[in-house]
Amino acid sequence: MVKWSILALLAVFQGPVQAAEGHGEGIVKTTLLKTDSAWEGTAYRQYPAGAPQITMLKVTVEPNKVLAWHTHPCISAVYMSGGSVSLTVRKTGERRTFRQGDSFTDTVDIVHQGVSGEQGAEMLVFFACADDKPLTVKAAG
Repeated sequence: MVKWSILALLAVFQGPVQAAEGHGEGIVKTTLLKTDSAWEGTAYRQYPAGAPQITMLKVTVEPNKVLAWHTHPCISAVYMSGGSVSLTVRKTGERRTFRQGDSFTDTVDIVHQGVSGEQGAEMLVFFACADDKPLTVKAAG
């Protein structure tokens, strides 16, 4: 069930499609993201067990804010609606910056940190989780 929920959610991000699959003329869909792995390349294993729960957040981060090291136990898709954020994986030091208009999927169970840019960051974040599972967990150390 969660798999279908995520697929439906990601359908929002479908690329230019003829007549928007049965919706008639005047509708254009654009694929923003379609992937089976996180931004740093780790393949997703499976959806969490339990009753599915989709959460959509609008996250606003002030300029030059260093976020705590943390993990996400669930798959999430992010659309950068404003500003920028640089993400770094603690273990490898791998770093990538995402800017307004970018889409990406975040890591699952990998400790990472975000730093917002000069203009701050605004993100729409879609989580596919199991009921009552936390979306973010602060990392030890």
